[in-house]
Amino acid sequence: MGSASFTKEQRLLKPAHFEYVFQDATPAASPHITVLARLNSNNSAPRLGITIPKKKVKLAVQRNRIKRLVRESFRLYADQLPNADIIVIGKSGIGDMQNNQITDLLEKQWRKIVKRCKS
Repeated sequence: MGSASFTKEQRLLKPAHFEYVFQDATPAASPHITVLARLNSNNSAPRLGITIPKKKVKLAVQRNRIKRLVRESFRLYADQLPNADIIVIGKSGIGDMQNNQITDLLEKQWRKIVKRCKS
């Protein structure tokens, strides 16, 4: 199990951090979500950035629910993830999914990222 909190050190905060990942990322995509990861030797733990576009998920309530689910899933799997900067991007249709469906989808994406970052 991961730690009990999602600290500031585990977050991608600045646009430069996001740009670093976008430049040369390892993708793990599905119809509803894309996860981009890039190994980062500067940190001792993985870091997370979340983007849920308003154009894809209209209601703020749904966007915030998805972000909470992503953060919780990341927190639980952080000890299994490589030392990488990770960005989760929501796509159309994710707002209509149930919580357990999103959690299962994220679990699959975390496994893909672990596998792809090892190779």
